[in-house]
Amino acid sequence: MASDLAGGREERKVSSTAGSRIVVTGATGNVGTSVVRLLSEDPEVGSVLGLARRIPDWSPPKTEWAAVDLASDLADAAGHFAGADAVIHLAWAFQPTHDPATTWRTNVLGSLRVFEAVAAAGVPTLVHASSVGAYSPGPKERAVDESWPTHGWPDAAYCREKAYLERALDTFERDHPGIRVVRMRPAFLFKRQSASEQRRIFGGKYLPGPLARPELLPFLPDVPGLRVQALHTDDAAGAYRLAVRTEDARGPYNLAADPPVDAALLGEMTGARPVRLPRTAARSAIAAAWGLHLLPASPHLFDAVLRLPLMDCTRARAELGWRPVHTATEVLEEFLLGLRQGAGAATEPLRGRKVG
Repeated sequence: MASDLAGGREERKVSSTAGSRIVVTGATGNVGTSVVRLLSEDPEVGSVLGLARRIPDWSPPKTEWAAVDLASDLADAAGHFAGADAVIHLAWAFQPTHDPATTWRTNVLGSLRVFEAVAAAGVPTLVHASSVGAYSPGPKERAVDESWPTHGWPDAAYCREKAYLERALDTFERDHPGIRVVRMRPAFLFKRQSASEQRRIFGGKYLPGPLARPELLPFLPDVPGLRVQALHTDDAAGAYRLAVRTEDARGPYNLAADPPVDAALLGEMTGARPVRLPRTAARSAIAAAWGLHLLPASPHLFDAVLRLPLMDCTRARAELGWRPVHTATEVLEEFLLGLRQGAGAATEPLRGRKVG
């Protein structure tokens, strides 16, 4: 099967997106900026409308912006969906982790309203950003496909919210069979330009980025179960574009790059020596820092990460013709460089800032 939509023997049903109108929610974040850029460069796409709480100082070709807060301004959002050929729903709030009711209102209730607005506007295609975080605990020694249960890790708000929306989409698809629904389940997403945002979200706004230097890491904590997958955000954006263009693409698609990331791989990258650290010791340190509001990332998310399964991406490769360009090692090298440089982009979520 050809992996390039423009050439080779094409076995997938590819719809023409010439002149199409694509609406992207959460368009100024880590994934949104990559999706908007890729769509704006696609000659088959007629126009892109990016929805975000704040309009950025960034003007890609064929792109318009609208300031919309999906948590409160859904009437405005519904109007923007009118005439759209596809809606790519990426909007998501990771903080505040100490107030899960707030993230529930934004992420879950906001998403439910987006789904309703898509149906009301008669949009034929909805592409939703799910996550590996939606999966129930699973194996680390082998990869699972999209049939693995998606009940999340209930103690972590992020996983709980992603899993709930999977159930909501089950009902949505049943009630609206004429709408093509695609669920993307990517691994952890990184790029150089997202480094400052992700440092603020998970490490805190005062964590010095220059600490991410190999020579400053005498050892790496090797926690049992800490084996995950990573993916370059641009590669994920490529899958979103393919999902819009592949007219028979429906349902979930796992997205991840090789190799899986663990302490051994990070040790090879940085030259640091992995040192075994019990789960309880690592979690206690994270819980203490989180409880003192010194660390934004919660111990509940740490618990979930230790239990997330590795994902098999055969379906995305076979049905979408998707191939990641970057290896997981390349992704992390780029991200760590971005951390040291305080890298960012010309949007409010991705603003760069070097600390230390």
